[in-house]
Amino acid sequence: MAMKPVKVSQLNSYLKRILSSDPILGNLLVIGEISNIKYHGSGHVYFSLKDENSKINCFLPAENVQKLRYELADGMEITAYGYLSLYERGGSYSLNIRQIEVQGIGELSVAFEKLKNKLTAEGVFDPARKKKIPFFPKRIAVVTSETGAAVQDILKIIRSRNNYADILVYPVLVQGPAAAPEISRAILEINRLFPETDVMIVGRGGGSMEELWAFNEEIVARAIYQSEIPVISAVGHETDFTIADFAADLRAETPTAAAVLAAPDIRELKQYIESLRKDMVHALKKQAEYKERLMEAENPKLMLHSLLNIIRLRELKIEAAYKQLYDLSPITIMERGYAAILNQEGKLSASVSDFTPGDRLTAVLKDGYLTAEVIERGGEAWQKKN
Repeated sequence: MAMKPVKVSQLNSYLKRILSSDPILGNLLVIGEISNIKYHGSGHVYFSLKDENSKINCFLPAENVQKLRYELADGMEITAYGYLSLYERGGSYSLNIRQIEVQGIGELSVAFEKLKNKLTAEGVFDPARKKKIPFFPKRIAVVTSETGAAVQDILKIIRSRNNYADILVYPVLVQGPAAAPEISRAILEINRLFPETDVMIVGRGGGSMEELWAFNEEIVARAIYQSEIPVISAVGHETDFTIADFAADLRAETPTAAAVLAAPDIRELKQYIESLRKDMVHALKKQAEYKERLMEAENPKLMLHSLLNIIRLRELKIEAAYKQLYDLSPITIMERGYAAILNQEGKLSASVSDFTPGDRLTAVLKDGYLTAEVIERGGEAWQKKN
């Protein structure tokens, strides 16, 4: 007997119910390599999970993306926990993922390099934008675990070196999925609530790559980048490097080193100031002794004689200048029989071409002036007659 035909939508709906009710398909652990990953604007992530023979489409909802401690990338091998679901409209099924675990340190390194390259391209690590650590901070904020050894080391070092600086400890988780959001929130809240803070130490003690991973999160790097307060990163040991180290204004090899960088040693400063004082006093004494020797070496009579000679030389120069001015004076020239000729407009004339017969002129002599009329104008002929 032939079966009654069903619609495609009915078939897909039936298959979806079968898949969702199957106890095995509803709780799967699938190992594979990520490929063709796509981040959607909604926050969802789509990719394929493949092995050497096959692949399956995967869907990671936005709320589960936020729980990840690292950014997924093509080539990463993961274990995905989820369930099979069928998309009725398209007739395709996919693995809907609840949780992801990355397989091995090598895969974390892939995520580390991917994020590092991304933030480098955006200029987050640009040395030109890094802020200078103040030489003598009045307030130091410490973002770390309140129960770890790191905070005790930092407090001990700062207090032993500097009893002037105030210390604000802002406790946060430093590992696990919730750590990165707490650290980034603490950095931004210190900027907002305590803007008078001069420098901030962000970090934790040593641990494995997985334990330090919160400081490799993009959200922490961006919070450090956005901070108006200079940030010193202090994560792990000397050989540990995190994304936070690259984003920070200054990297310290350890939390202890960060405390040394943040707080100058008061005793060393006092010794340095005392050294400067002694050098200044010594220099002033030497200068005073030198001036005293100069005074002793000078004979008062010789100094008076020298001053009189200088005055006499200045007088001779003044007399010479006066004589030169006198010789060039028009009055002196007129005393030798010369006169100044003015035309009808009263302007000084030096050429016969300025006059024509019938013009009136004025001759200025040393003791007065004469008014005359031009009868004849002569030139070279006058010179030849005379």
